[in-house]
Amino acid sequence: MSTVISQIFNGLQSGSVYALVALGYSMVYGIIMLLNFAHGDIIMVGAYVAWIMIAKAGLPPAVGVVAAVVGCTLLGITIEKVAYAPLRKSPRLSLLITAIGISFFLENLAQLVMGAGAKSMPEIVSGPGLSFAGANISFVAMVTIVVAVISMVLLTILVQRTKMGKAMRAVSEDMDSARLMGISVNRTISFTFALGSALAGIGAVLYSCAYPQASPTMGSMLGLKAFVAAVLGGIGSIPGAMIGGFAIGLLEAFVSAVGLSVWKEGAVFAILILVLLIKPTGIMGRVITEKV
Repeated sequence: MSTVISQIFNGLQSGSVYALVALGYSMVYGIIMLLNFAHGDIIMVGAYVAWIMIAKAGLPPAVGVVAAVVGCTLLGITIEKVAYAPLRKSPRLSLLITAIGISFFLENLAQLVMGAGAKSMPEIVSGPGLSFAGANISFVAMVTIVVAVISMVLLTILVQRTKMGKAMRAVSEDMDSARLMGISVNRTISFTFALGSALAGIGAVLYSCAYPQASPTMGSMLGLKAFVAAVLGGIGSIPGAMIGGFAIGLLEAFVSAVGLSVWKEGAVFAILILVLLIKPTGIMGRVITEKV
């Protein structure tokens, strides 16, 4: 029983990071129908920012956390303005190719500037663990799960209860009609990218707490798993992204527990294939009908 409980919390810890990244995928896709495959590499940049602030500059971990979130937010806004905004009226394939190009650009730029080797991340958070039913639960795992749940609750409140959230929902329903109603579409899209990138910055910090290193390619597989989580939960759905993230994290944990850790990535992408074959809209996604 203690082993099962340990694996559940391990899965929820990694699933929390996937969920935070999947939230960024879902929000951007819900607004402009773009799969932002550069999102995972924004996490990589956030991890390097935190490493520079804490390890190189010698600043307190709290400063490194804030710098990582701010740096990811500014990077997300810059990418949207420079790479995506000029192509907003282009075919979706053009945006997708651009997103993949931005991903490769960030990875190679990080390798050029920071080197190909991994950087050891100093300890960011520390505290006493918890013993539950014979299982030891680390403080980092508890913090990761709590931060992810709080982020989802705050994001849901923002989308459902605030003026900007209503604008985001209006733009996702019909961009032209929202523009006619006086909503600033450009401002709303930029805010969505900023919010999603801020969540990526939080995810970068939490991921660095669990795996204390930063490398140029750390965001590629993480981003792909988060994309699978978003599709599983229903891309465009905030609660769906959280459910999908936790589900993928638990799947990896239990696949590793039975001695098949080398197959855990394969299991994740097998889930993607099954979802696309059986229920393409995901667990909480909605069917979008097109008028002709």
